[in-house]
Amino acid sequence: MSLKIVVLAKQVPDTRNVGKDAMTAEGTVNRAALPAIFNPEDLNALEQALRIKEQHPGSTVGLLTMGPPRAGEIIRQGLYRGADTGWLLTDRLFAGADTLATSYALATAIKKIGDVDLVIGGRQAIDGDTAQVGPQVAQKLGLNQVTYAEEIVKVENGKALVRRVIDGGVELVEVPLPVVITVNGSAAPCRPCNAKLVMKYKRATCPMERPAEDDGYAYLYEERPYLTLNQWSVADVDGDPQQCGLPGSPTKVKAVKNIAFQAKESKTLTAADADIDGMIKELLDEKIIG
Repeated sequence: MSLKIVVLAKQVPDTRNVGKDAMTAEGTVNRAALPAIFNPEDLNALEQALRIKEQHPGSTVGLLTMGPPRAGEIIRQGLYRGADTGWLLTDRLFAGADTLATSYALATAIKKIGDVDLVIGGRQAIDGDTAQVGPQVAQKLGLNQVTYAEEIVKVENGKALVRRVIDGGVELVEVPLPVVITVNGSAAPCRPCNAKLVMKYKRATCPMERPAEDDGYAYLYEERPYLTLNQWSVADVDGDPQQCGLPGSPTKVKAVKNIAFQAKESKTLTAADADIDGMIKELLDEKIIG
């Protein structure tokens, strides 16, 4: 039983290094000013996909990501670990997308890929912490979904057996394919890059990543077609521009900050409304909540 597996992956700003330039004047994350990394829980998802591939000869794993051309690095990182292909959604019309617009773009791309058995992604991205994109993709595609997965135990007879975390324990869920599964950070960590695959794919790029002038490697892309990564625009996936990027985003990020909690003097409050209102006002003024 061969399976077609798509892993949803995201290049995210390293939230451990948030500085004063983290936001643009338009209220969007200034990704160019922040170090970029592979979203941690998406790596857990990739490992689950690679294990299924090993269990089912003939299966394929592809990474689907959305972002600027530099996000092609996410696809390369997947190829280095054993993935077979990838698709980069890159277009100015995708810029500024919230979870609703992001899930719309990913869903249209998955429709274009076609005949997908498993869509696997991390539970949430560290730059948003919403855990909404995976379930929204499932809803837009009309697929079954399993969230908070720790392990995809097996896939056979058109069904997946998934162990997932619930309040107070775990449960085993059997779900028909096709299915969208989101994976927790408590799942098995992703395997390291394979040295042979790094050498094979280190020049793999999407067309927009390549320098304007010949850097001496242009001949490789004619000799080795697998080094050209799939690059899709809104038009390529038959997307509606009004549902992509900022026009399709009802929510916006107000700010991204590093907040260091420090111990201060303690206060004793009574149950009086005035004390409670004063505490809430102080927390709002200090931007601890709100």
